[in-house]
Amino acid sequence: MATPRCAFDTAAGRYLVLCLFGSASHAGSKAAIAAAFRRSDVFDDVKASFFGVTIDSTDETEQRVDDRYPGYRFFLDFDGTISRLYGAIPIDAKPGDRGVPVRQIWIVIDPTMRVLKVLPFAEDGSDIEAVLSLVSALPPINRISGIELHAPIIMLPNVFEPELCTRLIGLYERNGGEESGFMREVDGKTVEVKDHGYKRRKDYDIQEKDIIAETQGRFTRRIVPEIQKVHQFTVTRMERYIVACYAAEDKAHFRPHRDNTTKGTAHRRFAVSVNLNDDFDGGEVSFPEYGSRSFKAPSGGAVIFSCSLLHAVSTVTRGRRYAFLPFLYDDAAAKIREANNAFLAEGVGSYTADNQAPAPPRSK
Repeated sequence: MATPRCAFDTAAGRYLVLCLFGSASHAGSKAAIAAAFRRSDVFDDVKASFFGVTIDSTDETEQRVDDRYPGYRFFLDFDGTISRLYGAIPIDAKPGDRGVPVRQIWIVIDPTMRVLKVLPFAEDGSDIEAVLSLVSALPPINRISGIELHAPIIMLPNVFEPELCTRLIGLYERNGGEESGFMREVDGKTVEVKDHGYKRRKDYDIQEKDIIAETQGRFTRRIVPEIQKVHQFTVTRMERYIVACYAAEDKAHFRPHRDNTTKGTAHRRFAVSVNLNDDFDGGEVSFPEYGSRSFKAPSGGAVIFSCSLLHAVSTVTRGRRYAFLPFLYDDAAAKIREANNAFLAEGVGSYTADNQAPAPPRSK
C-alpha cells in the first residue's frame, strides 16, 4: 500500500492478520505469503483481511508483493514505522540502517482492534498452519463474544415532530445542497477533503435562526437528558446545523470513519443522526466493530453515538435520505476546540468559545 499515511483503525470490523515478514525475498516469507493467498475463503474482507508488512524496498522494485482485492494488502514500511510499533525491529532502528535485526511475526487482531495472538515465524514453517487454522476457526463477526453484539448506541424515537421534519426537508429542497467533504490531518493541519469514493453527500447549512432555535429546543428536552442518563455526560454545546441529503441518484454513502480524529474535530463527543424521512432504501448507519447490523431510525427518530465509534452509512439505493446531523460537546471540549484553532488549514473556520451560537443549556 503506497499511500503515505493509512488510518488502519478504519479497517476494524473484521479479523485482521498482520504478517511482518521483513523481506519477501526470504524463503519463510514467500511461504507465508503464498499460503495466505491460497486462503481466499478466509481473507475475503468480510471475515478477515491480510496485511503484509515489508521493510525491504526491493520488494517493491522487484514486484515481489502486490495488493489483491478483496482480502490482501501490503504496507511498504520502508521507514520502519509499523515494524517498530509492533516489535518486529528495534525501537531505536533508523531508516537506512544496515543489518537491522528483524523479528518475523504474525499478529492477529479482532474486529474491535484488540490483539488476539502474536506468533513468531518458526524454522519448520509450522507457524503458517497455526495462524491460518486459528483465523479459520474464529467465530463470525456478529458473534465474536458468543452472542450477537449490539453497538453501544442510543436509538430514540420522536425527537422531531413530523411538521419540523417537513420544514427541514423543505429548506433543503428550496435552497439546494452543496457537496460536503470530510476532515483529515495533512502536515499537521486539519483540512477538508472531498473524495466521492469515500463520501458522497450534499448538505444545506441552516441559516434561519428560528429553525436553529427550534432544533436546539428539541435537543434540550429530548436528547440532552437521555445522554445524561445513559452516559453521565452533560451536553452544553452543539456544532453544525445542517440538513444532509444522501441521494440515490448520487449513489450517496459514507465509508467507515470516526468523527474526532483530527485536531479540528477532537472536541466532538457525541454524534446525532436524526432521520427526517424514511421513504428510502439503503442509507443505514452501521458500526463495524460491533457486527454487520445496520440501523435506520424512523422519521423524526435519532441514532446517538460516541464520536469515537467507527461508523458508516450504506449507499442509498432508492429515494433520498434527509437527516439532521449535529455534534454535541461540553464547555471543557469547547476550550479544546478553541485551542486547536492553530491547527486548522485555510478555509476551515476558526472557533471562539465565547462567540459560539446558543446551544442547549445544561439539563436540569
